[in-house]
Amino acid sequence: MDEILAHLAHIAPYAVGLSLPVFLLGGWLLHALRDRSLTTSMTVLILIPLGATFAGAVGISGFMFTPTLTITLLVCLLVAAVTVPMAVLLGRGIAKRTVWEREARARERAAEASRRELVAWISHDLRTPLAGISAMAEALSDGVVADPVEVRDYGGRIGTEAVRLNAMVEDLFELSKITAGALKLTMAPVALREVIEEAVSASHPAADRKGVNLAAEPGAWPVVQGSTPELSRVLRNLLSNAIRHTPASGSVVVRAGHDDREAWLAVDDGCGGIPAEELDRVFEVAFRGTPARTPDHGHQPAGAGLGLAIARGLVEAHKGSIEARNHGPGCRFELRLPLAL
Repeated sequence: MDEILAHLAHIAPYAVGLSLPVFLLGGWLLHALRDRSLTTSMTVLILIPLGATFAGAVGISGFMFTPTLTITLLVCLLVAAVTVPMAVLLGRGIAKRTVWEREARARERAAEASRRELVAWISHDLRTPLAGISAMAEALSDGVVADPVEVRDYGGRIGTEAVRLNAMVEDLFELSKITAGALKLTMAPVALREVIEEAVSASHPAADRKGVNLAAEPGAWPVVQGSTPELSRVLRNLLSNAIRHTPASGSVVVRAGHDDREAWLAVDDGCGGIPAEELDRVFEVAFRGTPARTPDHGHQPAGAGLGLAIARGLVEAHKGSIEARNHGPGCRFELRLPLAL
């Protein structure tokens, strides 16, 4: 034991004296490379103890390449040949996982912010018709309104607000199914002509009330693979949005066609265009843009900002895509769907 301690006391100054600078240099390198990739840092971290070990061995050998030093060098090289590639692979794996976790947290924060914004906006939108219904019902109950004509008017307005509330609740229910992945589609060949004719016919009353010319342009009527109720809802939502933002005497036109691989359906309106900074946001939940918050003078009340979000969710459930862009005197909302086989 005394011999071992004496031997240790002899080699310790050389080993520590030469390996310590290597560790200090390695620490400085790690600090200097702190903004570089995780793979680089892990490689340096692996090489530091190997370099320190070799430096200590050189010092103990008296800076002479003895057989023992040669063997130590070969061992260090072999260990480096194994550990450095492993450090590179491990660093890349950890970096990918870190990036994925960071992106997942960002998506979660964005979704949470979107949910809070949606709840705030929907709460505001629901309070408006509820307050009107409550006030009119109270007036009828207290006998403040007794004239038969006024009573009928109040009853009609209560019915209108109830329909509006019901539409909001249906939109929320549909959106919850889409976001929860609970939407079940019954896919079959669907003739776009039938979908367009039904949606245009259902939207004509709203267009007539506002004085908007609504038409479907004759052309190719492709057959797509999809679900008729959901595709009809997509088109009705697009038409409702187009009519709401098109001024009186303006036009809303539906067009359809196809290329070799997919069908397309476009709704052109006369809204005057969407600001460039808002084009990428029109399909966001509860986004309506600044002008959408201005009352429409009784023609068609602004919705809860869910129609386009629902349309995008339904189109994507069909393995299709939808986009908005400025076109002519207004905007074009164009969706693409796979053709029926």
